[in-house]
This record gives sequence, structure tokens and C-alpha cells, in this order.
Amino acid sequence: MSRMSIFNSPFLLGFDQLEEILDNVSKNAGEGYPPYNIEHIADNAIRITLAVAGFSKDDLSITLESNQLIIRGKQTDDGADKAFLHRGIAARQFVRKFVLADGMEVENATMEHGLLHIDLVRPTQQETVRKIDIK
Repeated sequence: MSRMSIFNSPFLLGFDQLEEILDNVSKNAGEGYPPYNIEHIADNAIRITLAVAGFSKDDLSITLESNQLIIRGKQTDDGADKAFLHRGIAARQFVRKFVLADGMEVENATMEHGLLHIDLVRPTQQETVRKIDIK
């Protein structure tokens, strides 16, 4: 059975990469850890905030691969020598991916009070019209 796609129109050319991105986003949509917020902080700026309690800066990595912002967290389990009565904060790995639009740039990343803030900006672009000569 072939899969139906919104990009099957002959007028939509070169959108196969976008279709793949949408597939990846739908696969990652069900993941709930770590919780995050996305804020619109200015006309051309967005802030992603992840709750990463228990993680240090050394436990986290932020990479930009093509148009995907990938945040990875890996804690070392230091509970081997401790006797817990209750363990609700586990050393847990995560990978959180965000697809960025063309032109979006990571401005900075900061961490405070167990929250990782990643600021993204989109430089203002002037709309251009280009005339194509016929040869």
C-alpha cells in the first residue's frame, strides 16, 4: 500500500526533504522528557527552555545538524553507593530535537536554576525579486 502525501502535487517540486522532516517531527512528538517551553520573546527571536534538573553543563550537549537543533543529556549514575528510600530523580538520558526554519540561528545557550535556555533568532531578510533572463 502506498502512502498518501500532501506533496504529491506536480506543482510542488523538491519538497521531499520537507516531507522527511515532517515524518521525523511526528515520530518525536510523543516524547515528553524533558519538559520544555517555547517562548516568542521578540519579533525575530524565540527561546526554548528545557527543564533539566540534576544535569550539569558537562552532562548536556547542543548541536546543530543541518536544520535540526539537537539537545542531548547524559547523566552518570552516582547512586550506586547510596541507599535510597525513594528514588524519583533518576539518572536519565534524553535526546530532544527541534526542526529550525531556514535562516534561524542559535544566538546563545544559558543554564540557570535547572533550566536550559536556548535563544534562536531569525535575521530580518528583505524580500527579493529576481528576473530570470531567457536564453
